Amino acid sequence: MTSPPRPASSHREVLRDLLARIVDGEFGAGTALPSETRLAEHYGVARGTVRNALAGLADRGMVSPVQGAGWIVQSTLHTQSFVELRSFAQWARSKGMTPGGLVHAAEHGTASGTEARKLRVAPRSPVLRVTRTRTLDGRVVMLERTAYPEWLAERIAAIPPDESSVVDVMQTEFGVTTAHADHAIDAVPASSADSALLGVRRSSPLLRVRRTSFTSGGRPIEYGEDRYLPDTVTFQVQASSVSNTLTRSEFSPG
Repeated sequence: MTSPPRPASSHREVLRDLLARIVDGEFGAGTALPSETRLAEHYGVARGTVRNALAGLADRGMVSPVQGAGWIVQSTLHTQSFVELRSFAQWARSKGMTPGGLVHAAEHGTASGTEARKLRVAPRSPVLRVTRTRTLDGRVVMLERTAYPEWLAERIAAIPPDESSVVDVMQTEFGVTTAHADHAIDAVPASSADSALLGVRRSSPLLRVRRTSFTSGGRPIEYGEDRYLPDTVTFQVQASSVSNTLTRSEFSPG
């Protein structure tokens, strides 16, 4: 196992670390995880704790038990192209960078027309709007504005404001996994609010990614808009007759 041992006190901590390692590509799809005994030694916990964590990963479709082979990885970053785009923190870790986030505002309100359409709720339904800045190795690179529907609002509001990955929390704590998403990418000038939070001049060009993510059953999880500073993140599109893949491809220290 390539990552250094780290003490864990609960199956949720083990689950969360294993999930990050699978998504980051340390364990590829179709490969076996280390044995429960080795994982227990690695995390400094009982085998029962490891078994509970693996059961949680199995519930999320990430691993499955195979007689005589142990726990086999079913899903990774490479087989879920959207994960690399959607999960800023997972992508950053895969590139050897440290992701960060800070909530500047979390406000309950009623859905706008666009939010209602994207979240598939009635007009003026309750939503939670969260504004966060995202960092790479301590540098602010992106402003994220996200609207969550009522069924997720209270749980999202309870997440610590400096949590680096809301996606990980939703998966490990809430059992909510992003299966697919719609995206639209364009360029926009920075607003006054953008300039204050990103530290750029008003009207500076920003790369905008509008996104709506869904569960495997098609239930909307969030509707949001990310605004990236220039010379920080670029996107690469790979198209084929089988599928279209859109992924963050590079961080330029600029």
